[in-house]
Parts: sequence; structure tokens; C-alpha cells
Amino acid sequence: MVMKKHALKLISLIAFTLAVAIFVPQRAAADQDDPPGRIARLSLAEGSVSFEPAGTDDWVTAVVNRPLTTGDKLWADRDSRAELHLGSASIRLGANTGFSFLNLDDNTVQLQLTEGTLRIRVRHLYRDEVFEVDTPNLAFTALRPGIYRINVNEAGDTTVVVVREGEGEVTGGGQSFSVHSDETGIFSGIDQLNADIEGVGSEDDLERWSYERDRREDHSTSRRYVSDEAVGYEDLDEYGGWRDTPEYGTIWFPHTTVVGWAPYRYGHWVWISPWGYTWVDDEPWGFAPFHYGRWVVVGGVWGWVPCRPATVVGVAYVRPVYAPALVAWVGGPHFAVGVAIGGGAAVGWFPLGPREVYVPSYRVSRTYVNNVNITNTTVNTTVVNNYYNNVVVNKNVTVTNVRYVNQGVAGAVTATSTQTFTNGQSVHNNIVRVNEREMANAQVVTATPAVPPTRQSVVGAGRPAAARPPEVIATRAVVARTAPPPPPARFERQQEAIQQNGGRPLAVSQVRQIQQQEHPKTEVRIAPPARTVTPAPQNAGNRPAPPQNVNRPVQQPSNVEQNNRPSTPPPNAERPNKVQPNRAPNAERPNTPPPNERPNNERSDRPQSARPPNQNERPNTPPPNAERPNNGQPNRTPGNDRPNDRPPTARPSNNPPPNGNPQLELQHQQELQNMRRQQDQERQRVEQQQAQERRRADQQRADDQRRQQMQQQHQQQLQDLEQKHGQEQQRVQQRQEQEHQQQRAPQVERPQPPPRQQSQPQPRQQEKPKEKDKPPKS
Repeated sequence: MVMKKHALKLISLIAFTLAVAIFVPQRAAADQDDPPGRIARLSLAEGSVSFEPAGTDDWVTAVVNRPLTTGDKLWADRDSRAELHLGSASIRLGANTGFSFLNLDDNTVQLQLTEGTLRIRVRHLYRDEVFEVDTPNLAFTALRPGIYRINVNEAGDTTVVVVREGEGEVTGGGQSFSVHSDETGIFSGIDQLNADIEGVGSEDDLERWSYERDRREDHSTSRRYVSDEAVGYEDLDEYGGWRDTPEYGTIWFPHTTVVGWAPYRYGHWVWISPWGYTWVDDEPWGFAPFHYGRWVVVGGVWGWVPCRPATVVGVAYVRPVYAPALVAWVGGPHFAVGVAIGGGAAVGWFPLGPREVYVPSYRVSRTYVNNVNITNTTVNTTVVNNYYNNVVVNKNVTVTNVRYVNQGVAGAVTATSTQTFTNGQSVHNNIVRVNEREMANAQVVTATPAVPPTRQSVVGAGRPAAARPPEVIATRAVVARTAPPPPPARFERQQEAIQQNGGRPLAVSQVRQIQQQEHPKTEVRIAPPARTVTPAPQNAGNRPAPPQNVNRPVQQPSNVEQNNRPSTPPPNAERPNKVQPNRAPNAERPNTPPPNERPNNERSDRPQSARPPNQNERPNTPPPNAERPNNGQPNRTPGNDRPNDRPPTARPSNNPPPNGNPQLELQHQQELQNMRRQQDQERQRVEQQQAQERRRADQQRADDQRRQQMQQQHQQQLQDLEQKHGQEQQRVQQRQEQEHQQQRAPQVERPQPPPRQQSQPQPRQQEKPKEKDKPPKS
């Protein structure tokens, strides 16, 4: 008996172990197949901005609201600029800028900058999150939230890092440098970095434009009602208004004047791996309401129920998870043949409503399905798990026991041909008419139609680009501190695998296998192990003044030797960084003897090769080649022949060095010129700061006035909407009363005969005179 119990326990243990061995790897594989929960949005493109989708070599015009992910490239041509948002950060491109995403997932933002300027604002840095910018000669890592500007010159051998707020670290050439707030780092060289750290320069047009866009985001009213991690929230204030509703709370109503407008109708579909078919809306505000939250009709008007911001203190906050399109699909052969008027293959969909579950068509884990729903709407996790078990586990994509709130709304279902759907064409211009009565009872499926994509599905609605980056810039390698994933596989190779997969999107693990099989050429060099280096103090005699406009780093003049900028300061560079403008370097030593009477045993800070010769060996008159040039005047008297009648505290602008060495004289003259230049620059910097403060104050006042006007307009618009809603309700009530009266009208006509009977008292009145004829009683 005891042996049987032990045998049963052993069998149970073995069965449990086998179940764990089978289930755990499957769940781990499912978690690894989860796509990133965030994506970047191209929110603005001015001028000539080109775009190359990952896995292709087709440059097309950039389309606003296009989602961007790992492998996508952008080029802002001359006099052009662009803006991207990815929830926790904004990225703005200046003119002549080559940019791409080396990696973009939940924990890493890795940007590639081959030429031009990036202005980056990092608002949040989560634990273990990496934000890195890789350039041809270094990798810059943002260590704290802040405002950063990275510039790469045309040759690709110099990178300028400006930290206006925050702190960052530069890695390259086996060296590591820290750049703090209000500092500018100029790093030149490829194999070894030559570093200069100085103050920040003045603002240019890109910086001023970026500050205006930042203020627009910070002062957005929508941040009260929608999470600031929802990409695109900053555009809602300008194109709609918020209103409280009894059932769904505060929701957003777009200002649309199009008759018959409905969500997911004015735009086109594109294929973006690994999500598959993704909606790209035409409206300038059309990103957040189509990738987060839910749609519902209130009072006959479409409104967007947002993903709420984090308001509960102490509760773990999960940032909203991006979805390619929050819709349900009307599918089945009945739809394609019978519902679509005119017949033919068609695809139809309608927006999901509040509390309705979104089930992705791409391979995901249970955790992903839970997060993509609970972060975008109020829904019970038990309901989500039931959907996951039914659709993902049991492969049953048809929904039979759920009534969708928007399916029965008039005009909610949008349909188009499969050709329009797969070729990135405008849906509104190619709408297929549908039977509204059939739509109310049509079969609903959760999975996106299994239609293999074409090359045009990836390119989208963009036209062939007129401007593209030069080949040397497009193929330029960069230095990376964090190893990025392999470059995206060619679309043709992915297309074959998608067709073999029945037209469904490939899992992340399948895409990785294709990448490993292709062995694509990488354009990234991993930085070697670095040692921390403290940059040398500014050596004004060995380099020109710092550039005020860091949009293009100033190249070193040809007559300045690069080896005069070592990583450690030479002995003659041991002077304070802040030199008093009206005091000579030796002004604090009034008892110092004149230069030509310095004792031989006095310590000199100059290098041995630069020290003056012994007094006994120095001739009484300087040689002809010792005549010091003074501002290009070669015939001035040598300094040793001029009377030395200046006091010790006088500025040494015209005093010659003590030894008459031409190199030291030239260096001395350059130091004096740089000192004056630094004084002028300091004065200009103060004036610019004062002017900047005045501009900011004026801009703040203008922003306050504009915000007040917008609030007044929004209030007026809300009042108008409420008035229209009230009028509509009155019309509906009047119509209902009229219909009710018309229904009761036949019942009112039946009792009409009694009034004819009531007219019979007249004969009675005629009989009364007969009574009057009787003689009165006595």
C-alpha cells in the first residue's frame, strides 16, 4: 500500500514536471514574440522630408501620422525640418539631417545620426531604460531627463553635444566623457577623440521653434484627461474639445464638418512589421484617437474615450500600449459577396467601443493582450482572458455571443476593396457601399483579414521622393555603445514567409530567424571599452573661439596643429578658466621684477623647450627674426627697444614676451586676442540671455493670451455643441410627440357621435313654453 502511494506521488511529480517543461518554454516564447508597446510618430514635416521604410530601399515623401519603428530612416533636406514623438520624448530634425532608428522597443531608444542636427527632449527615463544617439565618431547616452542637441558635421569627424538641461555621457575611441547641464562638448577625431568642454552658445531658429513646440505640449489641456504617454495627445486641443458624459466620463469630440464622418474612414492602411496592417489617418490630429482608447457615439456625435493618465498614487502605472488599429472586422464570404453592393472582394471594419476587447492578429502573450486592453479602456481582466483563450489558444476568431456597441450605429462600418486595402490607397476615395441592415447582423471576426501585403503596402501613400541623402551619408557607419539588433530583413524575404504563413503577420522570433539567415551588412561599430577622461581646460591659444551657432561645428584652422590639443593639459595651460578682463596674468605679484631682470633660478611654467635662454647667453639686442609682428605691421620697433614705462598692473597687450622667441610671441599675441574675444563673447552672451529672457516673457504672455482665447473658443464650442444637442433632443421629442399623436388620432375620432346626442336638449327647451301656457295655480 505504501509502495502504491509512493508510486502515485512519483507519477504525479513526473507529470507535473513534464507539464512545466512543456508550458514554460511556450509561455517564454510567447513573451519573446510580443512586439514593442510603443512606437514613434512623424507628427510634422516641413519642406522636403523623405522616408525609407525598414527592409526597402525606396525613398518616398514622408507622410504625417506614419508610425516609425526599428529600421525606418528619415532625411530632412535643405531648408526642411521634421518632428517625431514617442511618448516619453520628442525628436526634432534640422536641415540636411540623416536619421534612423537602430532600435526602438520598451526599454531602448537608439538613434542613428549620420549628418545634421537632432534636438531631443527627454521627459521621462524609466529604470533600466537606455536613450542613446550614435554618430560617426561617438555614442551619446542621456543619463537624466533633459534637453539635448547633437550635431554632426558634413565630414562626419566632429560631433557637438549641447546639454541645456540634464546630463549625458560620450563614449568613443576608448574614452568616456561626461557632459553636464549648460555645457557644450566638441569632440573631433575618429579613432581617438579630442574633447573641448565649454558653455552653451546662443539659440538658433531650430532651438526657438523647438521651445515653442515644447510649450505647446506642456500647456495642453488634454493632459488632464489623457495620458501624456499616448503619442499625439498634444494635437487634440486645437482640433476638438472635451465634454463630460454621464456614462463614459470626460471624452473628446473632434471638430469635424464632414457629413457622414466616421472613425477609420479618412486615411489608408500600411503594413508595418511585426504588427501587420496599420491605420494611418489623414487628419493632423489623427494618431492618438486611432491607436489608443475607444470610440463611441454620444448624442449622435462621435467621441473618443481616452486612455486615462496616472492619478492614483502608490499604484503601479502601466503606460498605454500602442495598437495598430482598434477595430473589429466584418468578415466571412457573405460580406464579400452579398453585403457589398455590386459584389466583389471587400474588407470591412468598425471602431471598437468602450469595454470591448481588442485581440491582436499578430502572435502575442496573455500579458500583452491584457496590457493592450486595460491601458486603453476600462475592461474586466476575466473578459480579456476569455477572449485570449477563445481566439488565441483555441484559434476561434469568430465572435458569436458579443454585441458590439458601434456595429449597429448608422454609418459606422467602413468597407473598401482588397486592392485599396493592400496597396496603401485612400479609403475614402474608394469606399464600397454596404447594406446597413445587413451590417447590423453581419458576422464579426477579431482577426485582420489574412491578405498578404504588397511592396506598396509597406511604402504607403508616399510619392517617390525628389530628395534623398547622398550615398556617402546614407551608408556612413556610426559608433554604438549598446549593441543594436540586426538590420531589418528585406521585405521580399519577409513577403515569402508571410505568404507561407497564410497572409498573417510573422512572429518576432520568425523575423529574427530571417535576419540571421540574411547576414545583412551592418553600419555600426561597437565602441571599445572606455576609460573615463576629464577634458582639458580651454586652451585659448591653441584653438579659435567656440562657435555661437552649434548647428555646424567650426572646423579647426589649418595653421593650428591638432596635436596641440592633448587630452591632458600641458604645463602652460595651468591657468584659471575665468581670466579677469582688466588684469594681467601677473597682476597679483607687483614685486615681480621686469621681464628682462627675472632671476635664473625662478620657476617657470613653460615647457623646457619654450623657456628663455640664460641671461648670460642672451644677446643685448634681439636678432632680426625676433621682431614681433603686431596686427600685420612688420615695421614696428621690436618690443625690447621700447621704453618700459607701464606700471606692473597695466594690461600686457603691447608688452613683448621676455625672450623674443617668435613662436612664443605669436602664442602670446593669440592669447591676448582670444582673451579680448572671450570678453566680447561674454558680453554678447549676457546681452543674448537678457534678450532671450525678454523674448520668453513676451512669448509667455502671448501664450497665456492665446490659451485664454482657445479656452474661450473651446467653451463657446462646447456651448454650441450642447445647444445643438439640446435642440436635437427637442426636435426628437417633438417628432416623438407628433408620432404619438398620429398613432392616437384614430382612437380620438370614435367618440365624436356623443356630441351630436348632446344637441338634443333643444326640444326640451321647446316644450317649456307649453308648460307656461297652463294657468297659474290659485
